[in-house]
Amino acid sequence: MKKLIIGVATCLFALSASIASAQMSRLSEAQIALIVVTANTIDINAGKLAIKQSKNKEVLDFARQMVSDHTAVNKAATDLVKKLKIKPAQSDNVKNLKGDAAEVTAKLKKLKGPAFDKAYVDNEVTYHQAIIDGLDNNLIPGARNEEFKALLESVRPAFVAHRDHAKALLQSLQ
Repeated sequence: MKKLIIGVATCLFALSASIASAQMSRLSEAQIALIVVTANTIDINAGKLAIKQSKNKEVLDFARQMVSDHTAVNKAATDLVKKLKIKPAQSDNVKNLKGDAAEVTAKLKKLKGPAFDKAYVDNEVTYHQAIIDGLDNNLIPGARNEEFKALLESVRPAFVAHRDHAKALLQSLQ
């Protein structure tokens, strides 16, 4: 079990590196748009997995909040992208995010009970920090359209709150 948790942590590191180290300055706004939607979708799917697998009330409440909040961000981003007539475009960053997320999900699915809860919440801490780093260092500075940039800036506090909530929850699971 300990090896599996270490394996999840290794996958989390790769996933967070995909987000944080993306060379956004070379990406188009259309590619940034798809990265935003993909990153939110990954966390929605992780939340749905937690809802299916966890029995811990606090973890379940947190997972439901992740599904709800990230679904709302995806809707806002999708609505704005349509309004601005930006067609989301594929990039290697999106492929890497999806591949890393699939690896993390496969490892999480093998865990049960408290081991799952701890690994899921630990993932949420790492993942949200990577999203914050990606927003601060790449996505927000890379967005050229002011409305699109404003949307990214407006959702940043929610990601910080999610990370901080996950950190507190992780402490309670120790």
